[in-house]
Order: sequence, then structure tokens, then C-alpha cells
Amino acid sequence: MSEIITVGLDLAKNVFQVHGADAEGHAVLRKRLRRDQVLTFFSQLPRCKVAMEACGGAHFWGREIGNLGHEVRLIPPAYVKPFVKRQKNDAADAEAICEAATRPTMRFVPVKSEETQAAATVFRIRELLIRQRTQAINSLRGHLGEFGQIVPQGAVNATRLIAIVQGPDSGLPSDAIATLQVLVATLTHLEVEIGKLDAEIARRAKENEVARRLMTVPGIGPLIATAIAVLAPAPETFQKGRDFAAWLGLTPRQHSTGGKQRLGATTKMGERSLRRLLIIGANSVIIKRHVHASARPGTWLGGMLTRKPPMLVRVALANKMARIVWALMMRGTVYQSPVAAA
Repeated sequence: MSEIITVGLDLAKNVFQVHGADAEGHAVLRKRLRRDQVLTFFSQLPRCKVAMEACGGAHFWGREIGNLGHEVRLIPPAYVKPFVKRQKNDAADAEAICEAATRPTMRFVPVKSEETQAAATVFRIRELLIRQRTQAINSLRGHLGEFGQIVPQGAVNATRLIAIVQGPDSGLPSDAIATLQVLVATLTHLEVEIGKLDAEIARRAKENEVARRLMTVPGIGPLIATAIAVLAPAPETFQKGRDFAAWLGLTPRQHSTGGKQRLGATTKMGERSLRRLLIIGANSVIIKRHVHASARPGTWLGGMLTRKPPMLVRVALANKMARIVWALMMRGTVYQSPVAAA
């Protein structure tokens, strides 16, 4: 058997597929492994490059296989798909991963440490609780609407919904009140838990040096700063701020041909949580533009607000904020507004 140089590992819950190739790219190993056989197999394999698709469990396997002395490479699934030949199955996927890993221009995902993954759980759980809170509010609002109690949309009106259910003069049937109290209790519990997570995020923002520097940027608070410090890759991963903004999906999608530039909607690639948070931060700057020097008439943002649609301006400002964030992380400095810098 020729020496194995590159291994493509198709991950699954229980059955994994291995595809090994030599220096010329010829297949020299095809093997199926159970979950409990993976580490034993790679511990007996000579040191080589092991490639996997980046997914939820890929970082765990990347750390474990890397500890055995192998060079681990994680590839975004979208970059592996073009290498799949005809039918899709575990063996074809493993072969495609192996072939994609040999491309000189392939982009890889850094393997996250346990600490980084643990720090990111607070944002994932917070997003889940916020979605559940939205579901509870919409359900409560819909049920009250059936009895003629109309309340405007939005989480800010949740207290009005609760007051109607708990009010003695609401006019709701007693059977409905007893059932709606379940939604009220759920909504109250979610509000308490989200408040605890927000306090934890604020505490981490004070302790994290990178987050403290990012909070000097207008529109970036403790939540956004801590999320960027935890979820974003190392700034050295990108050559320039534009690449970081493109990774976040804050650049137009291109469909150009024949020398004609055709730009569409934003690509929405990369970390969707960071993209959404930066757009929300940009929206806060626009809402409070009377207190931000960068939004005064005559500035770039002030001119954009007079010429472009509001949502386009928000995305453009989020793009600019992303490039500023990359520069601050790369240089280890704090933000200085153009007026102050002058």
C-alpha cells in the first residue's frame, strides 16, 4: 500500500467513512468505521493530513485527531460539494473531502478550542430563548385576538398581554384564563432567564480585553462585542477587512459575466449571528443619529441616508463596522472617530 498523505473523513453520528489518498491523489484506503473505532484507527495511522467538513461535531474530532499528531483541516461543506461525483453517499463524500483538501486555494476553518466553544454556548442558548419568547408572545397575542383583545406586535408589548390575562376586568372566559396562564408563566420564566444571560454577557464583556476595545465603536455594545470576540475567527485569518465583511455575508452577491458587474442581494454567508447583530448595531446608530458625529449631515452616513433606502444603509453601515472591527482586532487599538482623529 502506498503511503497515505491525505485522509478525507465523512462524519456522522455512528458510522464514519474514511478515504485515504497518496501523494499523487490515488485512492489507497476506503474504510467504514464505527464511532468507537475512529480514534483507535487514527492512532495507528502514520502522520498525515486529515480533512473533514466543518460542522457541529467537527471541532471535537479535530481536537482529538490533532492530539494524535495529525494535521487537521476543516472545510466548509459548500466548498466540498463541487467535488462530489454523480451520486451522493458516504464514500463519495469522503472522497470529495479528500480531494478538496488537496486544492492549493482551498479555504479552511480553524479548529475551535473547548474554551471557545464553551464561551459561545451563552449566545446560542440566548438566541433559543429569544425565539421561544417570541413564540410565546405571538401565541398569547393570537389567542387574545380571538376574544377581541388586540395588542400591537413586538416584545415591548408583552407586559400588556400579561396584564390583560391577569386583569380582573379583562372579560376573558375563566377556562381561557386558566390556560393562558401557562403561556404567561412561560413568558415570565423566559424573561428571567434571558436577563440572567444578558448579565453574564455584560460581565464577560468587562473582563475581555478585545470586547472592551470593540465597544468603543459606535453601535457596538457588550452583546455584539463579546459575540465577535468569541465567535469570529482570528483576524489573521483574513488578509483585509473587506474579506472579514465578505465572510460575514455583508457584501453583495455577484453574478457577473462578460465583463459586466452584476451585484445582487447580500450573500448571507459566514456567521449569521454576527451578521444579524452588526445590522442591529448599525440600526441603533441610525435611530440615534442625532447623537453620533458620524451620522451628521455632510458625513458618509448622512449622505447615504438622504440617497439610499433605509435597509441598504443599515447593511452598508454594518459592512463598514465589520471592517473597523477587523482593523481594531488586528492592530490592538481602540476606535477613533474621524472628527477626533483629525
